This record gives sequence, structure tokens and C-alpha cells, in this order.
Amino acid sequence: MMSEQEAVLLEQKGAALWITINRPEKRNAINNDVIARIREGYLKAESDPDIRVIVLTAAGEKAFCAGGDLQPGQGFAFDYSKPNAEYADLFRLAVNTTTPCIVRVNGVCMAGGMGLLCMGDMAVAHSNVKFGLPEVKVGLFPMQVLSLMQRLVPRRVLREWTLTGEPFTADEALQHGLLNHVVAPEELDDKVDWLINRLTDKSPTAIRRGKYAMKAIEDMSFEQAIAYTETQLATMTLTEDAKEGMAAFNEKRSPSWPGR
Repeated sequence: MMSEQEAVLLEQKGAALWITINRPEKRNAINNDVIARIREGYLKAESDPDIRVIVLTAAGEKAFCAGGDLQPGQGFAFDYSKPNAEYADLFRLAVNTTTPCIVRVNGVCMAGGMGLLCMGDMAVAHSNVKFGLPEVKVGLFPMQVLSLMQRLVPRRVLREWTLTGEPFTADEALQHGLLNHVVAPEELDDKVDWLINRLTDKSPTAIRRGKYAMKAIEDMSFEQAIAYTETQLATMTLTEDAKEGMAAFNEKRSPSWPGR
């Protein structure tokens, strides 16, 4: 399952699938191989009920992802005969995945790496990480990243980050909703493990259906969303997980989730 020569390593640790970008010598920059392997990891997690959470991270200590590989034919190699780009298709896959994803930001996160950060449901970074959208400095713009980031951070903040291209700190990223937690570098793994454990002891059925519902109501009006969610809640009471959860509550014991 794992090879040290792979652009991205896939490793299952308990109920978590770790997807690790493995190009530290290139600051874990994105190319088509990286995109393809991350996609492979997401598809594996979605098809395997034993995988309860995805952890997306990178090898080394210097960079989570510095963005697209700027070497000729690497990160900006487009097939103009295709209507969709691979990076954009990865976003499409991520937002429709019902397996929760934690992004572990272990170093510099820039440009296209910010898109990978935004793909996650939760994100943890250490306090020394620098973030940024510097595309304007090389005549580009974070077009695809906008599609995810505009839903996470205030509009004026997003405009400052994208139009100036200036870097910002982990504390600023936390303040504006891009991160869930900022910790000391030596506490990064403990915080990620804490989140993994908080997810994997809960109902897998509730989490999957909950993520599906959150995506479904994103662009609905209130009336549409409440009509949809009231039917979803009624349906959830029929699942085996709901029956087990309520029985365990009444019997004052820990639930044993069937995952159905």
C-alpha cells in the first residue's frame, strides 16, 4: 500500500487513512501525480466502511504544500481538450465525500496548498506555519481555491489575501475561520489524534448522513433547508446506529456502532 517513492503515501492507521504528500524536496508541491494519489486516497476512504476519517498532511517539517509545481510540465500542465481540470475535480470529489477529513498543516501552506487545506472539514496547524495566496506575484490568481475559500473566510479578508499576495500567520488563519486549532509544533500530532478519537467514537452513520445533509442544504433557502432536514432527521431514527445510540443512552453504557 505504501512506497517511499510515491508522490503521496497512503497508510491506514486504525480507523484513519493518512494521505501524506511525499515530495519534501519540492516543498510538497502539487503535480498531476500528487492529485491522482490524493484522489485515490479519498476514493479508498469512501468505499471502505472501516475507514472513519481521512488525515491529509505532508512529509517533512518545512512545508505542508507550497502550491503548484512551477517546473515546466508539472503543476501547470493542462489538457485543453478536457472541460475539467484535475485539481478542480479533486475539489469536487472532496466536497462530496462523506468521510470526514482533518488537515494536519505541518509547515508552509501557500497557493494551491491553500486549496488542499480548504478541502478538509477540520484543520490543525502549528503556530510557526505561514500561509499565503501569492499567485499575483507570478502573474496568476488563486481561481480554483476561491471556490472553497469564499465559504470559509470573510469577503474582505479574502480580498486582501488574494489581491496583495502577502503571507499571514497561523493565528490570523485561526481568527478568520481557516483553521480549527493552532498548537505548539510539538503538540500538533496530539491534537490531530484528539480529533481522530473524537470522530471515531461517534456514529459513522450519523457522520456520513450529516456531512451529506450539510452539503445538500448549502445553497438552499431557509424554507428549503428546513423542509429537507426535517425529513432527514425522521429517516435517521430508522438507522441501526440511531437505535443503538438511544438504547445505549437509556442503558447507561457506551454504544457499539453497527455503522448502518
